[in-house]
Amino acid sequence: MHPARAYAPGKIILFGEHAVVHGQPAIAVPLTAVQAHAEAIPDTFGAGLTVQAPDIGRTLHAAESFDEVADEADPVYNALMFPLELALDALNAPVPDLAITIRSSIPIASGLGSGAALATALIRALTMALGRSLRREKLNELVYEVEKRHHGNPSGIDNTVIVYERPIYFVRKTPPVPFAIGAPFTLVVADTGVNSPTKLTVEDVRRLFEAEPERVGSIFERIGAIACEGRAAIEAGQIAALGPLMNENHALLRQLTVSSPELDDLCAAALKAGASGAKLSGGGRGGNMIALADPAITPAVASALYEAGATSVFVTTVG
Repeated sequence: MHPARAYAPGKIILFGEHAVVHGQPAIAVPLTAVQAHAEAIPDTFGAGLTVQAPDIGRTLHAAESFDEVADEADPVYNALMFPLELALDALNAPVPDLAITIRSSIPIASGLGSGAALATALIRALTMALGRSLRREKLNELVYEVEKRHHGNPSGIDNTVIVYERPIYFVRKTPPVPFAIGAPFTLVVADTGVNSPTKLTVEDVRRLFEAEPERVGSIFERIGAIACEGRAAIEAGQIAALGPLMNENHALLRQLTVSSPELDDLCAAALKAGASGAKLSGGGRGGNMIALADPAITPAVASALYEAGATSVFVTTVG
């Protein structure tokens, strides 16, 4: 074994939240402004596998197997050790004498793919330290298994865009389709400061669909159509078309009950400050929103978002 370092970016969903779980397309892009980093260092013989997460003050250790630490009800175990357990099973490798430190700047439960990024960085660092490798398809499968622990019935979009590190057009149970960006565009990302597990909103939307299949199904279809229109606009470099699509997508997500007063306030503040579009991004009822803005006015948009209650704001360029 040898020292190894690995990283994984966050992600932003541009269009398609929730509808993607029900077979509609979605668009997501990697978000390199926030990342998970894992560093693996060989340990002394017999030391076993240790994972340190100084960001949350937790350390987990497995000596010869994962049995002594395995706890499916513990979100920290699921985030830190379960990915490594899956990877070692896939590699048919024993528990190594290895110390891994994981750090992340990706906010938790905010729709930016923190769980998938942690799993990706951990598995990459482990395999590199062992001198082994996994094909991206296999890595994607493993990270999706971790996502199921976190979210129950995830769409698969987080693990796919983070593992492949490319903008993708995604339909569940089909291969991801990378696509070209005709012209760069700027997003302002703001955090409500409210944690909202995606698993809960996904289940609530599923129950809503079961109760009102015709109405909710039509909402899903329109969200899917918006994702298709958004992809076409991005590929053609017609960035001005994205703003109205974002606004409509947010209105539809409100109908699915996954927005919140905090998200609505931030979207309204961004639009008032000059953004051409704004919507929640991710599971909703908290987490993040995104606003499309000309680079010249991003400082004004960011200031307006802070004044409206955002706990953090950053600007990222897609493409």
